[in-house]
Amino acid sequence: MSSTDQAPPVALLVTTLSDGTKVKQRIPRMRACNEKDAKGKLCAGHLKRWYFFGEEVKEKLGPEVEIYRCERCQTLYLPNPDEEPRTGTLCW
Repeated sequence: MSSTDQAPPVALLVTTLSDGTKVKQRIPRMRACNEKDAKGKLCAGHLKRWYFFGEEVKEKLGPEVEIYRCERCQTLYLPNPDEEPRTGTLCW
């Protein structure tokens, strides 16, 4: 099996919030949402760092969690554990 025959990595579902919002684990170097709608169409919205999450997210994932949200479908993404966190200040 060559590298082109392998299935692409999938962002795994971690939990679902009470309002139906999905929380997924990002795959390495992921920048766009991979959620599909009812018709199977890919969302592909840009993932942006989200700081103003509600109490339910704080309870389930912690008050200082690094979390990203799709700008189109509002799906939440946790960072990939294999990547360095982006919570620090930029260093030159």
